[in-house]
Amino acid sequence: MSPLVLSGNGLTLDLSVPKVMGVINVNGDSFYKNSRVTDHLSLLQQAEKMISEGADILDIGAMSSRPGAVLSNPDEETKIISESVSALRKRFPDIFISIDTVWSSVAHAGIQEGANMINDISAFSIDSALAQTVAAYDVPYVLMHMRGVPENMQHYLDYSDVILELICFFEEKMTLLQNLGLRQIVLDPGIGFGKNIETNFKIIKEFSAFSIFDKPLLAGISRKSFISKTLNTTPDHALNGSSVLHGLLLSNGADILRVHDVKEAIEAVKLVELLKKG
Repeated sequence: MSPLVLSGNGLTLDLSVPKVMGVINVNGDSFYKNSRVTDHLSLLQQAEKMISEGADILDIGAMSSRPGAVLSNPDEETKIISESVSALRKRFPDIFISIDTVWSSVAHAGIQEGANMINDISAFSIDSALAQTVAAYDVPYVLMHMRGVPENMQHYLDYSDVILELICFFEEKMTLLQNLGLRQIVLDPGIGFGKNIETNFKIIKEFSAFSIFDKPLLAGISRKSFISKTLNTTPDHALNGSSVLHGLLLSNGADILRVHDVKEAIEAVKLVELLKKG
């Protein structure tokens, strides 16, 4: 496998060791309340905390993607993201910033303010211009699998072979992206997005199957409901379960962990890397 390196907007990310992406939601509707910030001061404080704990990437989102959430207004989201990225870039010039959005206008504005990556849960199915925007700026793009949209994605849970469907999905979407000239593609199987508990665990167990594409692999399972439901708890008490699964995902080839709890994820990376060397 070739070395995995991402670069965008003047910054480079070396994935020879797995990286940790800290989640910051600049909206009031995220499923995990501790990831929400509502003003610039709390945004900068949360970012500083995550960076001090070792975060390599900050993933900034102004639209909730929890099950049942409706799509955001792109004009409102553009304003929030522009102001948020501007504030972060001025304070933290060297941190890799990802924008979690489905809208081309938001991606454009975020990159203009200094963002380095676009994280799209919709695989450009909601706004087809998003892929063209990312290609034009030559920044990394997270290609995620989801059936439907967050509002109805949990209505589409039946898979005959989820791993095969994901492989076919990635092949089809990557061909379209590469035809646009987009080469820096990160693959995310969308754990928790239009999947039931059994399906989510199957993806984690067989996560290494996606290494055939020789692309960076992102896993986002932090405090999700399939963990809290399995453990009969709540997202507030799902850190231990998340950490256990992070270890398994790292062992199975994850290059980026998208998390709410940076310190614990960094510890998981250190321990699994030590085991790999041993």
